[in-house]
Amino acid sequence: MWQRVGQQIPAVVLNLLKGAIALVMLFATIIILGKSLPAVNPNILIMLLISGALGIGIGDTAFFIVLKYLGARRALLLETLSPPLTALFGLIFLQEKLSLIACTGILLTICGVAWVIAERTAETTLPSKHLWQGLGISLLGQTAHAAGAVLSRAAFAQIDIDPLWTAALRLSGGMAVMLYFLNPTNLGTFQQLKAPKILGAIILAAFLGTYLGIFLQQTSLKYAPAAIAQALSSTSPLFILPLAVLAGEKVSLRAVVGVVCAIGGIALLLGLR
Repeated sequence: MWQRVGQQIPAVVLNLLKGAIALVMLFATIIILGKSLPAVNPNILIMLLISGALGIGIGDTAFFIVLKYLGARRALLLETLSPPLTALFGLIFLQEKLSLIACTGILLTICGVAWVIAERTAETTLPSKHLWQGLGISLLGQTAHAAGAVLSRAAFAQIDIDPLWTAALRLSGGMAVMLYFLNPTNLGTFQQLKAPKILGAIILAAFLGTYLGIFLQQTSLKYAPAAIAQALSSTSPLFILPLAVLAGEKVSLRAVVGVVCAIGGIALLLGLR
């Protein structure tokens, strides 16, 4: 859905729109369910806002830029750097030591996803300038994602707070960064929202990808070590394969092997107590 809408609306505007729509949905859910914000130390609030500014604001913005420089497959392949970076930050700042089984599960999951994404990388040859810029921006984005995840995990370790609230606070921090990067020349594209199909597609994609996505990610960070949560989050490209089969596309043996490898890693991670 984002790919289709993105042909008509700039990525930075889409990023801001999906954040605004998801934020309204999150606060509506909080009000409907009566989830009051517990007494929170201001430092934890700041921690969650910074977490969103890093992971959603900088991390997602960097991903859109990398898509432009390196293409979708290379950008997704570089996304697999996030779990090991998260594991490193979790070890340094949270003292989260992972067992050998957990490390094996993370490695299998990352390798399976990378094996699938790296298939058919016959994309256009890139100028060396774009290649190095893309790699540098991607590393910045993955570092921001990892730092954001660890900050969220640190907040959960200090207070019992509902993931709906942490998702809303993180998204608020991320949107502050998006507004800073918004180019005034892009404001004219908001006129295209008058088209019901475009607006409907954006709302549905924001519900599935941002509202549910961030809420469920925060739930996983509440109950699992940061590295494991990030490794499981990195499997999202695998879910494209069943959709490709339903669309009548052929899925190669290589892709099947990659999925099996990733499922094996996930099984190890989910089997941990």
